[in-house]
Amino acid sequence: VRQATNQIVMNCADIDIITASYAPEGDEEIHATGFNYQNEDEKVTLSFPSTLQTGTGTLKIDFVGELNDKMKGFYRSKYTTPSGEVRYAAVTQFEATDARRAFPCWDEPAIKATFDISLVVPKDRVALSNMNVIDRKPYPDDENVVEVKFARTPVMSTYLVAFVVGEYDFVETRSKDGVCVRVYTPVGKAEQGKFALEVAAKTLPFYKDYFNVPYPLPKIDLIAIADFAAGAMENWGLVTYRETALLIDPKNSCSSSRQWVALVVGHELAHQWFGNLVTMEWWTHLWLNEGFASWIEYLCVDHCFPEYDIWTQFVSADYTRAQELDALDNSHPIEVSVGHPAEVDEIFDAISYSKGASVIRMLHDYIGDKDFKKGMNMYLTKFQQKNAATEDLWESLENASGKPIAAVMNTWTKQMGFPLIYVEAEQVEDDRLLRLSQRKFCASGPYVGEDCPQWMVPITISTSEDPNHAKLKILMDKPEMNVVLKNVRPDQWVKLNLGTVGFYRTQYSSAMLESLLPGIRDLSLPPVDRLGLQNDLFSLARAGIISTVEVLKVMEAFVNEPNYTVWSDLSCNLGILSTLLSHTDFYEEIQEFVKDVFSPIGERLGWDPKPGEGHLDALLRGLVLGKLGKAGHKATLEEARRRFKDHVEGKQILSADLRSPVYLTVLKHGDGTTLDIMLKLHKQADMQEEKNRIERVLGATLSPELIQKVLTFALSEEVRPQDTVSVIGGVAGGSKHGRKAAWKFIKDNWEELYNRYQGGFLISRLIKLSVEGFAVDKMAGEVKAFFESHPAPSAERTIQQCCENILLNAAWLKRDAESIHQYLLQRKSSPPT
Repeated sequence: VRQATNQIVMNCADIDIITASYAPEGDEEIHATGFNYQNEDEKVTLSFPSTLQTGTGTLKIDFVGELNDKMKGFYRSKYTTPSGEVRYAAVTQFEATDARRAFPCWDEPAIKATFDISLVVPKDRVALSNMNVIDRKPYPDDENVVEVKFARTPVMSTYLVAFVVGEYDFVETRSKDGVCVRVYTPVGKAEQGKFALEVAAKTLPFYKDYFNVPYPLPKIDLIAIADFAAGAMENWGLVTYRETALLIDPKNSCSSSRQWVALVVGHELAHQWFGNLVTMEWWTHLWLNEGFASWIEYLCVDHCFPEYDIWTQFVSADYTRAQELDALDNSHPIEVSVGHPAEVDEIFDAISYSKGASVIRMLHDYIGDKDFKKGMNMYLTKFQQKNAATEDLWESLENASGKPIAAVMNTWTKQMGFPLIYVEAEQVEDDRLLRLSQRKFCASGPYVGEDCPQWMVPITISTSEDPNHAKLKILMDKPEMNVVLKNVRPDQWVKLNLGTVGFYRTQYSSAMLESLLPGIRDLSLPPVDRLGLQNDLFSLARAGIISTVEVLKVMEAFVNEPNYTVWSDLSCNLGILSTLLSHTDFYEEIQEFVKDVFSPIGERLGWDPKPGEGHLDALLRGLVLGKLGKAGHKATLEEARRRFKDHVEGKQILSADLRSPVYLTVLKHGDGTTLDIMLKLHKQADMQEEKNRIERVLGATLSPELIQKVLTFALSEEVRPQDTVSVIGGVAGGSKHGRKAAWKFIKDNWEELYNRYQGGFLISRLIKLSVEGFAVDKMAGEVKAFFESHPAPSAERTIQQCCENILLNAAWLKRDAESIHQYLLQRKSSPPT
């Protein structure tokens, strides 16, 4: 007690306090006489009959709470035993502000404490918490119950406390640093924990060396939870995961699932240091936790699996996604001031994670690995068991590198958006003179406004002489700059943003662009630069700065492309264009274009893996066959149907990597019988991965009554609550009719959906997936009006972003539809050589 008071205020939600008392050290205890709940603020005020004097004492509270079904706080998770019986586990999810649903506490990241936890549980159940078990004794009143006591935790924040009670098997090993690592799986599936166990055992020593700080606890458990809203949660010493983010079955898991598990394990284990040992001061700095972990998970996977070429994939998975969102007027800075806890859910988005990771990748490149590591160690050592803010990290990195880190980084974290760098070149004797200018990049077209924000941009420049190394590195700290590149011949190309590391888009003069394009065809530009070039052009077309037809021509230059990630990004962009053109009467023409672009690589790859192929070939094959099948490529469709039939009849089971593309293809071009077979496969599937695989493609079905059937299925008992979102999203993304039906379905079932997710981030995801494909102005008004009368506070920003995207789509269509149509027709009459 810091100053005399007769009240104690603490966080508390959905909890009933029975009695509370305060005992000053060495004195009589004083019983609280009143409990006043402020439900809106999730607080309770305990009133005492006499004044509590300054000094230390013990607050004792006797209370009752509920094991809820909301996937937050202390909740129950439903599972089925191998014999088909429904049972429940009790599990926790406290981030951001739900520890207060499990016990009254001071539930803020900066208020750290040690925790002594005991769980009283049925003796045939597994009981886990952050620390190791130190005692297990029979419970006096009931011989079927035991009391399990755990060691005291280090000083830590409430949102990282965890407990799990349920039935699990496990596999275990020791890392080379002697930490006991276990992966807990559903009963009978211990085998499926081995892949994650290997990754975890390799990752702990990697981080220990990288940070030069040992892992602080004696053990770490990774556990698969049946009902789980997020992908995973980094609770200290007891990391919880969705089953699909942890379990890998050697026979039935596809390559992309392995990669996903490796990334998520890498992400959560990074948090054991960055987040758990050193914790953000307040939720404003959430991006630091998430952005950092989202960057280093790639570093870790690259260390464990160099053959994944994971850094190229980063650009397509994180960097470009962040730029897409951050070009909107309704984006937000990486650092957002958070007032009320309800605002926290909103910032678990692509800006905090993906843009956060992208600017850290840019920073790491700007500082260099050696100094970066040195700075990280200074930061973790200085603030261990404490809390820190963004500025503290900049200070450590500045001390280590001697570079103006804070000045540079503030331009990236404190203002939203990013620059478009316009560049033109002129040959001056043996040198090339570049003129650069920066302006904010806007999804709606050139920036118009008075004072344009400015960034401090680390820029790298390469030439065809050595495409893999920077010829020049500069820091662009003003709106315009001239740069001279010495000894560049007139026939050499010049490219900005080597490796697509700088968080900006580039617009070249037409002459510079012309000279770069052959580098795509002959592959002399590195893969990640080919990807970046195409992605920049696509986004410039989307923003109306160049014509979409120009981009279609560039896309045709990728005919010799061997790289999976480049294809994946191209495929995403063509998917966006396809969705846009589903609002026109020439949707079929763009499908023809897709078939033309993808069939040469499809023929080269074929259906079956060749000897010596690896991870990336498997990913590429699945991508290409799915794209061709969806577009209705005749040979692909026939082969998919044949293999599907053999799979269903049990003659020849499809390899896990081919299942998604085959399921998608037969469903999109199938009928009610096909859908029934898929639903039956779903029911029979033992693995959550296979169930999810099917759930994600069901929306491809085309007839209105089958679409209704899929939507009804989404809310049925057959689908886990966290997966309903991907079924409805799949319908919305599947076809024009599906989009309308999904939106109507959401409006009709809003109460149930909203209650199911209680305003968590799944509600934002649901809204985004279901409405952002519209391209008619009046739909933006309809979406806005619906949410004005059905408020979803944690999704407000998402709703604004969706409405903005609908208007941008409509403008894009008006602007370019006719010229795209003409181009596609003219291509048909004179096919490209």
